[in-house]
Amino acid sequence: MTDFYPIRVSEVHKETKDCTSITFDIPKELQETFLYKQGQHLTIKASINGEDIRRSYSLCSSPLENKWQVAVKRINGGVFSNYANNVLKAGDVLELMPPLGSFFVETNPSVTKNYVVFAAGSGITPILSIIKTHLASEPNSTFKLFYLNRNVKSIIFKEEIEALRNMYFGRLEIFYFLTKEQRDIPLLNGRFTSEKIQELIAKILNVSTIDECFVCGPEEMIFIIRDELVNAGLSKEKVHYELFFSGVTEEDKKKAAQAVEHKFEGTEVTIIDGGKEFHFAMDDDYDNILDGALAAGADLPFACKGGVCSTCKCKVIEGTVEMKINYALEEDEVAKGLVLSCQAVPTTEKVVVDFDV
Repeated sequence: MTDFYPIRVSEVHKETKDCTSITFDIPKELQETFLYKQGQHLTIKASINGEDIRRSYSLCSSPLENKWQVAVKRINGGVFSNYANNVLKAGDVLELMPPLGSFFVETNPSVTKNYVVFAAGSGITPILSIIKTHLASEPNSTFKLFYLNRNVKSIIFKEEIEALRNMYFGRLEIFYFLTKEQRDIPLLNGRFTSEKIQELIAKILNVSTIDECFVCGPEEMIFIIRDELVNAGLSKEKVHYELFFSGVTEEDKKKAAQAVEHKFEGTEVTIIDGGKEFHFAMDDDYDNILDGALAAGADLPFACKGGVCSTCKCKVIEGTVEMKINYALEEDEVAKGLVLSCQAVPTTEKVVVDFDV
């Protein structure tokens, strides 16, 4: 069921020149509905110049703080990001969907874990939530943070990160990498490359002692880090990642085109949402179930429409679909029949999907 709640903004704060944090005042009667895990995200809906805009932003606050805060980095031409950085103010009301996402592992006060986390730019937001929560919940666990930015002034939440290092002295190590500002240590200059990750493994990271690794940033960076750590012996299951944005590669385009070629014309689709059924026939103008359903008048959850956020996921109950791209669902989820409706091309005469998952 698509449940958006009008929520008042309690604070808007400039973190850097191009990044604004937004804190929400969740009413007491809704706080149970809005309970979240570290690393999860909020889907925000706003009407901007008469247009329905939806975006997903990771919570940078920790659930232990009883606080709901996201950070929005300005993107050139970004409708919501510019609105958040230039117009939004305390007292304004936005519509929020309760937190979603699987970018976390459960905390356990009795365990001692060594966490390694990588972030680029605004990718720090879910990572910060994860760091704060595990350090507070697991008194013997440690973190190594590798954080990439353009220059020192663009480091989001720098003061808060430094304060965490002081608060949890000896348990949080921080390594800042800059692309537009030279550091004295060559290793800390420039982007994460295969060679740089190999050097980190040789000099700083003992792969055999890593219990969990979280990575948040661009697609290329994520897969370089994952592949080098796996090549060095880290189990692939220990590497968790969240794409913050994804460029459409030629391979993506080819895969998407192949999926569309397999589309069954005029598929009869049944949507199960909130225990109710919605029936429609796929229009030739739409190649995926989400767009077809929205055009037919359905009210379904979605945010990015790019196969990244998983807000629109559903389960195929009958028939078959083929996803154009998938950056959000794990292999075991796909094996259970879960798909991203924004990427799901129907390939049979009848398809039934359930959003109550």
